[in-house]
Amino acid sequence: MHAASRPPALFVASPLAAEPPAVVADIAPVHGLVADVIGELGEPGLLVPPATSPHGYALKPSEARALQNAEVVFWVGEALTPDLGRKIGSIAGDSRVVTLGEAPGTGHLPSREAAVFGAQEAPHGHHDHEDHDDHGHAEEEHAHEEDAHAGHAHGPDDPHLWLSPDNAAAWLDHIATVLAETDPENAETYAANAEAARATLESTVAQARETLAPHHEDRYIVFHDAYQYLEASFELQVVGAIQVSAATPPSPGRLAELREAAAEAGVTCIFAEPQFDPRLVATVSQGTELPVAELDPLGATLTTGAGFYPELISELAGRIADCAAD
Repeated sequence: MHAASRPPALFVASPLAAEPPAVVADIAPVHGLVADVIGELGEPGLLVPPATSPHGYALKPSEARALQNAEVVFWVGEALTPDLGRKIGSIAGDSRVVTLGEAPGTGHLPSREAAVFGAQEAPHGHHDHEDHDDHGHAEEEHAHEEDAHAGHAHGPDDPHLWLSPDNAAAWLDHIATVLAETDPENAETYAANAEAARATLESTVAQARETLAPHHEDRYIVFHDAYQYLEASFELQVVGAIQVSAATPPSPGRLAELREAAAEAGVTCIFAEPQFDPRLVATVSQGTELPVAELDPLGATLTTGAGFYPELISELAGRIADCAAD
């Protein structure tokens, strides 16, 4: 199993710097990016533990208090964490709420619903969200149903935006800008830390590309459709997803379609996720000799905080390459 090595932390902080604002982030990858920018000045709070799915997570009392006391809230957006969106609207008070999915330079891909990805899906292509104002209330979610099952589903854009390293790099800049506006005395520190974090991320992405280069022709099935940005960034061939979203159970027809596609496409590996029921993966892999490995877009086994995001990218690349090699 690939063992990710954490890149060296390169942070700049003045020993006489002013106290930074109280900051919270929604998920571990965003928390890691925020921690990179804050550096040695402090530690942001984390609202959604990485071992749980953010799609339907209910905050614990301690997490709700952290949200209530925060001066700045960084989150991906309501399409990813609708329950958190309702909490932000009711208890975040006068906090500055920064929706990273609307940050300048953020590339978006359209959601996919089909079990097997291909011509029936909207073509891949990033479109940027520019010049959006940060706001304290979550925007209306555009939900839809799949396979006649009600429940939370992705909106028109795929919300797993953090799995694009390009988005992460843009977010580092935006996080630094927001923190500098909130805390001008430490503006130079935030800018320097963001620059150092971008350099580390660039090196990590180059290493991940090298790791995955021999596997561009391999094909995979994933548990739920969370990896489209990773596919686009690293030229991965994902055939389909067992679930279209974390809260939408697959129909028997969808599972049968995936089993057929796995045979026809020459799938190399099927990926489970630690937050979800592995029995559905067994249903698809039953009767085959396909290896099943675990892939986690939230990095549940990694240590949260500064350096988390590069380690997540290294971990994902290593697990994909290891399974393909098996």
